[in-house]
Amino acid sequence: MSLTTAAHPAQPIRLYHFALSGHAHRVELFLSLLALPTEIVPVNVLKREQKTPSFLAMNPFGQVPVIQDGEVTLADSNAILTYLARRYDASGQWWPQDAVKAAEVQRWLSVAAGPLLQGAGNARIAVLFGRPMDPRALEIAGQLLWVMEPLLAQQRFLVAGDAPTLADIALYTYTSHAPEGGVSLQPYENVRRWLAEIEALPGFVGMQRSPEHKAA
Repeated sequence: MSLTTAAHPAQPIRLYHFALSGHAHRVELFLSLLALPTEIVPVNVLKREQKTPSFLAMNPFGQVPVIQDGEVTLADSNAILTYLARRYDASGQWWPQDAVKAAEVQRWLSVAAGPLLQGAGNARIAVLFGRPMDPRALEIAGQLLWVMEPLLAQQRFLVAGDAPTLADIALYTYTSHAPEGGVSLQPYENVRRWLAEIEALPGFVGMQRSPEHKAA
């Protein structure tokens, strides 16, 4: 299949989704920002619906999110973000053509899959679902926030420029919901300003707040 951009899919993109999954939310958010027609298919991971044979046929790793876009079935939130940007963003804003900026976006996607998940993401999962918390999760979360804070004091978004990129979408959700895992955002004025910038974008949709959510 060609990766040339198209204005809209021929039919709604089906998103297999769990309401409290930050990985699923980042895809839902990006679909909304692109104004793409979407059909949300709830998957209750607490009841292990992601481990059923029909779901494993779409994603053998048994994880949400998964999208179906016509003949394309694709798993992994960062892979899905990349696909949607390459397929449907004719402007090139979200995945820049500039080699340096594209590399910076890729670096932040790696951060989203690494320190963001290992820190704020895992702390939140432990609190929400009563799992043992990695003793380093809060430390990792703080280290990442202290990297983001001075960077965002110098520029509006994670990749320099006047418009957000996939880097911001990949980092937004678990950063915004870090307080659900006991990670306060109060010391990080510039991070909180950046979150507000994302939330002000046309088409923004938030993730469901858990009962454990506290003020940032």
